[in-house]
Amino acid sequence: STYSSSDTNLLARLIYAEARGETYTGKVAVGAVVLNRVKSASFPNTISGVIYQPYAFTAVADGQINFSPDATAIRAAKQAMNGYDPTYGAIYYYNPAIATSTWIFSRKTTITIGNHVFAK
Repeated sequence: STYSSSDTNLLARLIYAEARGETYTGKVAVGAVVLNRVKSASFPNTISGVIYQPYAFTAVADGQINFSPDATAIRAAKQAMNGYDPTYGAIYYYNPAIATSTWIFSRKTTITIGNHVFAK
């Protein structure tokens, strides 16, 4: 698949907002979750549709999606768009220390990277 520069920028903004304190692999993993959702019939089929789906990402709700991404977030977005998926196909991620929805704990964990648990 090919993505537009606006798709890359939006994904990088989400990565920056959601995974600023995480490792590089953790940043790529957040991007991979978005792209895995795009591929899934259970979610919208565009990057913007997934990111702006109501209640999907805290960073959209609290406005952090509007922060300018740094070079690392842009690189992570591009790497995820090129097919690197360290999550093994996860369509969810959460920080167990701050997660408020107990539903997420019922999902099958694929990997933990930094502070995020990735799940299907």
